[in-house]
Amino acid sequence: MGLESKKGIPVDDVKLAPKGHVKDGYKFDPDSKLSEYNPFYNKYPKTNDKVHILVCVIDAANFSVMKDETKQKIRDIRMEASDLDIPQVAILTKIDEVSPEVKADLKNVYKAQSMKHPMEKFSADVGIPMNCIFPVKNYHQEINIDSDVDTLILSALREIISYGDDFINLKKSNDRLIWFKVFNPFSEDVSSPVYWLQGFLYM
Repeated sequence: MGLESKKGIPVDDVKLAPKGHVKDGYKFDPDSKLSEYNPFYNKYPKTNDKVHILVCVIDAANFSVMKDETKQKIRDIRMEASDLDIPQVAILTKIDEVSPEVKADLKNVYKAQSMKHPMEKFSADVGIPMNCIFPVKNYHQEINIDSDVDTLILSALREIISYGDDFINLKKSNDRLIWFKVFNPFSEDVSSPVYWLQGFLYM
């Protein structure tokens, strides 16, 4: 189940996930939104419950016929993630089905114009930058592993992990900065809890 216009995942439910309100095991229901009274609704999410990176997986072969309504859903989810400063990337799958040059030689993935145009179109339509879109080829009928296929997949996974780590580290730094500003004993802000505590002790 994806974001199809009919019987697709409710966008409002997807927007709850980055905030950590969706518990593991919840099955998205296209006919019913997740309410705060649902046992799978997490009212008090912790850091580990929240999303650290948003990954959009798109079938390159079907993107050209994707409905505007579905694209708008992707944009809406992206905006929600952006408001939370969550990084966003896209995985473009089945690239060999849209580019004859790539099908002939996977090393042409970043050279072929027939691959560049779909990526540019996707970037323009949903707002994910080109350098955050990672093309991959799916294993389908292959019996043996292919190093070129693996290289693209592993490269995409490495970037996803890197973006996620950067987000976590930045959040930790910001949390420490906020803590320092609030509890800094040298703060000149008279509303500082430490200032008032000191004032009380010296009275």
